Amino acid sequence: MRRKPLYPFRSERAKAEYEALCLERAKAWPPSSETMTVETASGQTFIRACGRITDPPLVLLPGARAGSLMWTRHVAALSTHYRIYALDIIGDVGFSVNRREISKSDDLVNWLDEVLTVLVPEGQLSLMGISYGGWIAGQYALRHPGRLRKLVLLAPGGTVLPILFGFFVRIGLLCLPVPGRSGGALRRTLAWLFRDSLRSSDASRALFEETVADLQRFWHLFVLPRPPWSTVLDDKAWQGFSVPCLFLVGENEKIYSAEAAVRRLKRVAPQVRAEIIPGAGHDLTIVQADLVVRKVLGFLGERAGAEAPAA
Repeated sequence: MRRKPLYPFRSERAKAEYEALCLERAKAWPPSSETMTVETASGQTFIRACGRITDPPLVLLPGARAGSLMWTRHVAALSTHYRIYALDIIGDVGFSVNRREISKSDDLVNWLDEVLTVLVPEGQLSLMGISYGGWIAGQYALRHPGRLRKLVLLAPGGTVLPILFGFFVRIGLLCLPVPGRSGGALRRTLAWLFRDSLRSSDASRALFEETVADLQRFWHLFVLPRPPWSTVLDDKAWQGFSVPCLFLVGENEKIYSAEAAVRRLKRVAPQVRAEIIPGAGHDLTIVQADLVVRKVLGFLGERAGAEAPAA
């Protein structure tokens, strides 16, 4: 696989700009947070860690073109109960650098298994992913169920239902790194996808504007391959799904029908807890951040004879 020495950045200046942005954003993480780089056969993986090392491990996978900092609003509450490892997905925005081509789900599952083997060499861990990261998490759970204690899927790409054609039309091209793309067109597309953010609080609207600005900036900073497209698990796969799983989706989700997704899971995989988050779409971790965190902590903390930890 041929690439420039600064890959995934376009230039030394681009790398410096992204580093400065991350340093500023990381100030909002808990003071005890640290960063690390894990070396595996698939490449270098950048990780943000926080929480007590003795607490149960919880690994976080972000959405496409987001990076580990997308969990900024959630890590303080999550790290109260868990040792958090937030990954930059290999072959995507962030400081992770792939040595091998990332063209199919197996490539991502193998990468993730290599990283998790280093982070948690013994015992089980919990895994949470959103959107593209949720799809990867589901694929991993299907192949390595014994490694996982619990799984949280937040509006995962594909996985439960095929992505709607309207999403392909509006969003598909946004995964391509095109530096000259119109900022206005990008903003209109994200306003459609994150409609609830614009109709919610001032804080949610500010985060929406930040997301638009970040994506526009990232196309200028990174040179990245198109990620593998999310696939759907068939009935047999869901029926045999053995990892305790929480599926959350916003009622106004655009990538597929939230109601149809929950109906399918209740029909073919009743062992999966499937819930709809009100007043949210694909931006459920923005407009309903507190509610999502409460539900996640409640689910992860459940065990026989014990109460779930409070958020």
